[in-house]
Amino acid sequence: MKLKRVVVTGLGAITPLGNNVKDTWDAMINGVSGAGPITHFDASLFKTQFACEVKNFDASKYFDRKEIRKFDPYAQFAVVAAKEAIEDSNFDMDKLNKDRVGVIFAAGIGGIRTFEQEVGYYFQHPEAGPKFNPFFIPKMIADIAAGHISMMYGFCGPNYATVSACASSTNAIIAAFDQIRLGKADVIVTGGAEAAISVAGVGGFNAMHAISTRNDEPEKASRPLSASRDGFVMGEGGACLVLEELDHALARGAKIYAEVAGGGTSADAYHLTATHPEGKGAKLVMRNALEDAGMKPEEIDYINMHGTSTPVGDISEVKAIKEVFGESAYKLNISSTKSMTGHLLGATGALEAMACVKAIEEGIVPPTINHEDGDEDPEIDYKLNFTFNKAQKREVNAALSNTFGFGGHNASIIVKRFK
Repeated sequence: MKLKRVVVTGLGAITPLGNNVKDTWDAMINGVSGAGPITHFDASLFKTQFACEVKNFDASKYFDRKEIRKFDPYAQFAVVAAKEAIEDSNFDMDKLNKDRVGVIFAAGIGGIRTFEQEVGYYFQHPEAGPKFNPFFIPKMIADIAAGHISMMYGFCGPNYATVSACASSTNAIIAAFDQIRLGKADVIVTGGAEAAISVAGVGGFNAMHAISTRNDEPEKASRPLSASRDGFVMGEGGACLVLEELDHALARGAKIYAEVAGGGTSADAYHLTATHPEGKGAKLVMRNALEDAGMKPEEIDYINMHGTSTPVGDISEVKAIKEVFGESAYKLNISSTKSMTGHLLGATGALEAMACVKAIEEGIVPPTINHEDGDEDPEIDYKLNFTFNKAQKREVNAALSNTFGFGGHNASIIVKRFK
């Protein structure tokens, strides 16, 4: 069968850099760090006392008091991002066949803050007996964001969550892409959300020695590709893309941001949390994405790398990029926007796919901040253009976004200029 073409017609975001797409993108291309001291709880006894939190977010502006009781913060972020994206797509809801509109929305962890509150209260007050919020389970589960979005708009098409740690929302976008190009839906609202900056989230990642402990300089702690990097910085928020079948979009005169060209997935099959040191899974997933898109390495202009600022992960990804792209790797712009946003875990793929779409639209590549002269890692090839510290203008016709998750889950998506 002939596969249908899929385009991006709406964007939404709530992130540590801004509570909408415009503010997030403006901060991103200006090299702003979203890091600061943790405010969600008292982190004074933790090894890490900072994160990239969403700022100035008032849930009551989006939900009434009764609704807030039903939404973990991660689901609140999901709905806010989806609302912006759906409004941006400018559908005529009276003419939209909602039976063919789906929601595939990811979370790597889901409602961890709700879990902490409910279970914590029970163990602090066992004499009171098991008094749980009746919304405890639906607030906690990782698929509920997709459910909330579908119920808000009456979208009755495919509806589920993808969970693959930090690759979760890239997998969601790939799943949405597949549903549409196979003709099973006309429109899919897709993306991811996460709100894991919590006692258990920070404490757990501290126990693994996975996150930075640069408490004296939070805004400089996420420093991908620098020798002094000491782990990732936790982030939170949500991002959403509206994917639409091309003819459906053209028929209603939709604004088209970009076309989804292809997606790839793979597994490292190596380690519980570490990436393969030679980038085995990373090489495979990028090759799979290129093959799916029917594209050659030299056709890619920009890679938004996974680039978490971990000692092993950054090295293995650079090795993989060099092997897959060969000489054309030196003509690419490469950057890690996690240097500014922190790592949004299950939401990171959607946010970084959005950054790729905006890079195509605006002709500018966001930077990798916090790199300093003299802080070079001998295992990293700095002849590659990592777009250090300052955004670079260039025509971006195609961009690839990498995401790699605990468990060896890898996913890459390619977006290109619509022609």
